Amino acid sequence: MTAPAEAPKPLAMLKDAAPVSRPRELLDHLSTLFSDFGLRTLSALVLIVVALGSLRIGRDGFVAIWLAAALAIHWEWQKLIGAPHLYLRLGVGFFALVLSAVFAAQDADELAVLSLILAGGAAGYLAGEGRRLWATAGTAYAGLLLLAVIGLRFSFPYGVRSIIWLFATVWGTDVGAYLAGRLIGGPKLWTKLSPSKTWSGTVIGVFAGALLGLAFAARGLPGPLAPVFILGLVTAALSQAGDLFESWVKRRFGVKDSSWLIPGHGGVMDRLDGFLAAAVFVFVFGLLRGLPSAAAGIFYWA
Repeated sequence: MTAPAEAPKPLAMLKDAAPVSRPRELLDHLSTLFSDFGLRTLSALVLIVVALGSLRIGRDGFVAIWLAAALAIHWEWQKLIGAPHLYLRLGVGFFALVLSAVFAAQDADELAVLSLILAGGAAGYLAGEGRRLWATAGTAYAGLLLLAVIGLRFSFPYGVRSIIWLFATVWGTDVGAYLAGRLIGGPKLWTKLSPSKTWSGTVIGVFAGALLGLAFAARGLPGPLAPVFILGLVTAALSQAGDLFESWVKRRFGVKDSSWLIPGHGGVMDRLDGFLAAAVFVFVFGLLRGLPSAAAGIFYWA
């Protein structure tokens, strides 16, 4: 026995239903996509205020804020790898990072690097078999951020400009990639490492970051701007690679977030992974150009 055919709906009901359901479905879809956007935005705004504020409170204040970030990253990494003697590894790393910050702020870069090398070796020894390389890498990971930002910030004459350019490039990349990935979607970039990243978001984010960085850094620069824009593209792409690297490390140890310190973002590593990769690359690149300072190597193309 067949079911009776459904009675046709009146034309007026069909006309009324279409314009109501589609906007509602769209709003529900957007609400789902951006359900965490408010919390992420609030946390990001606080971080932006702290980051920009670090540029205005003098040498000691800047060093202290970024030392705190490096200490948090070291704690998150050493805790994440699950190796023995956690507190001893943390103590050795914290002491070395403080020494490195003091040495780097006084332009004693060789002593800063030596402190990190010794601490990395000690952390590796304490971590035991199977975790030695990971523990050493964690000390280097946190220390490289510290040396790069201090080295750039106090590079005459473009120190502050170099940090602002880095902020704009990395933040522009993150926001552009997030919004484009959510709104456009499309093929995934690397599902195993980052299920939410898309090719559309990555490409648009890289261009957005390079353009935003150029907009903040272009005024008063000597020489052509094209090299700065190209360097911005590479820097933005590497910031995305840094994000993927940190995702790989977390998945290697079965962890979703590096910690709970930043609401909506996880840990300090989760927030600074891209910035760390970009800062280290730009610092090394600037030094290799052989100009008076690392920051000059970013902007001087006359």
